[in-house]
Amino acid sequence: MAISTQEPDAERALQGLEDGRASVRLRAALALGTAPEPRFVDKLVQRSAVEPEFFVRDMLTWALTRHPVDTTLPALLREVRAKSAQARSQALHTLSKIGDPRAWPAITRTLLSDPDIEVARSAWRAAAVLVPEGEEHALATVLVTQLGRGGRETHLSLSRALVALGDVPPLLAATTAPDPVVRAHALATRRLLRDPDAGFACAIEEAKRVVALGGPGQEGRQAC
Repeated sequence: MAISTQEPDAERALQGLEDGRASVRLRAALALGTAPEPRFVDKLVQRSAVEPEFFVRDMLTWALTRHPVDTTLPALLREVRAKSAQARSQALHTLSKIGDPRAWPAITRTLLSDPDIEVARSAWRAAAVLVPEGEEHALATVLVTQLGRGGRETHLSLSRALVALGDVPPLLAATTAPDPVVRAHALATRRLLRDPDAGFACAIEEAKRVVALGGPGQEGRQAC
């Protein structure tokens, strides 16, 4: 597909977003991002909500970041309230890539604790990027309520968001939580905060050992 700003090429690219072949959809998103026009935004957002292929969704996000923020922001803010979990997740992911602080009020507690794990993970990433100075404590207070949720990849996503906020008091308090899974997750997150080069797998296993041995809410010192 030729990349062009001419009307026929733009129309072909828009139609290509609906093609049954992922390779065609990928090229269409690339074309629409290479020659951005405001009228493409709604189509890109709509496709993001239903696109099954990760690499195509990633290109759709890139294409949206190529458009003026004043055009994309309203469409994405509407989308974070959509019924579709993928629509919410992709909109949040794109907002995190754009990084415009005007999106911060849309990152609600409801999204941060969304029952769909992918929506929640996207909300955590977006929140860590968009949080205004002085709001880190309030955000951390919400994020620590999600400690222990899901599997290892989810734990890592949340830890990264918390690490971005610094060693905030809510995270320290969570290291003495009654739930051993929450306590281990909090301990592992604090170790990553203090030692960014420590692998998460190592950090979580060490934290589990501390919890299993009934240690205090502090990181262990032994190596994995």
